[in-house]
Amino acid sequence: MGNKILIQLTNQKAMGLLHELEELRLIKVLSEDFVPVKTKLSDKYKGIISKEQGEDLNIHIQQMRSEWNDI
Repeated sequence: MGNKILIQLTNQKAMGLLHELEELRLIKVLSEDFVPVKTKLSDKYKGIISKEQGEDLNIHIQQMRSEWNDI
């Protein structure tokens, strides 16, 4: 079948149940110590927009902030 899901155990007893299901050949436990990779937002979005677009965006944000402060 090949379907994969990621689950988080809220009770350690659940691991025993998963191993029992594995022994029955209903599931396969791929990894018991899976740690999701945390990427910084700056790394995730680096290079998405050009430098010129970024400068235009900063100018636009500054204009919006000054308009907001004038209200």
